[in-house]
Amino acid sequence: MSEFDELMGEVMSTASRFGHREHLRLTWLAVQRCGTAGAVDVISDGIQRTARYAGAPQKYNATVSRAWVELTAYHMSEVPGEAFDDLVQRNPGLLDKRLLTRFYSSRTLASAEARIGWVEPDLKLFPV
Repeated sequence: MSEFDELMGEVMSTASRFGHREHLRLTWLAVQRCGTAGAVDVISDGIQRTARYAGAPQKYNATVSRAWVELTAYHMSEVPGEAFDDLVQRNPGLLDKRLLTRFYSSRTLASAEARIGWVEPDLKLFPV
């Protein structure tokens, strides 16, 4: 079983559906266990594999996957060891599925470059 599958199993053990909050929790768990760079790999590979399995490989976007990991990891670094519910309470913007539109134009996120690799934000830099 892959790291992604294990993390997904943990997330879904307490959820009835896989929505944005569950996706965010999956990302939080991956960053906790693998660090930011490792989480990018685990999340990206897992989502790409899932999209292919579902017959919709075009839905995978490398930039979107990495951007969510980067933003989640940044906020996790503000209070190391913080519980997931505390993280989202302190950073409610993470629960906004449209958060990336603060950093990227929709044209950039929809580009072929963003789908296959990392593209830097074109509207506003990520916090550091």
